[in-house]
Amino acid sequence: MKKWFVLRVQSNKEEKVRRTLEECIKVRGLENKVSKVLVPTEKVSEIKGGKKRVSERKVYPGYVMAEVEVDEQGNMPPEVLFLIRETPGAGDFLGGERTRPVPMAPYEVEKILAEVEKGEERPKAKIHFKEGEKVRIKEGPFENFEGAVEEIMEGTGRVRVILTIFGRATPVELEYWQVESV
Repeated sequence: MKKWFVLRVQSNKEEKVRRTLEECIKVRGLENKVSKVLVPTEKVSEIKGGKKRVSERKVYPGYVMAEVEVDEQGNMPPEVLFLIRETPGAGDFLGGERTRPVPMAPYEVEKILAEVEKGEERPKAKIHFKEGEKVRIKEGPFENFEGAVEEIMEGTGRVRVILTIFGRATPVELEYWQVESV
């Protein structure tokens, strides 16, 4: 039976710890006991200097997940426990006692893995605005109009802005890169 565990690691060292851990597992022949080591990330698209860039962002900075074979009582094999704890940059496991870490609940694992898979499909827009923030439209038919952000739609990369046109509040949906903070 395999269970997922969360390991604390030094910030910004998640990928290095993951690679080191995978190498140590291969060297010691423990591939059958530790099947996956994962740093949950998502793709984020942003526009800087007029160019669209897609980058990866860690969903849980400072943490690495590992899928480990456990016995009937849910205990991790001691050699795996020792190997993971002795990996440079790795801290300790989340939850439980020092000698018996607690695995993640199945619904938590499903949620995180679904987020990771969804993040691989389509990058999320990195929108720097907050609801209620004053903005100016810098491109399109409403160029140079000012308004307030009503809603942020991260999934589509759009922003709904309330503009005053002819004395009436009018909602307008725009791409996030067409708007700038005032």
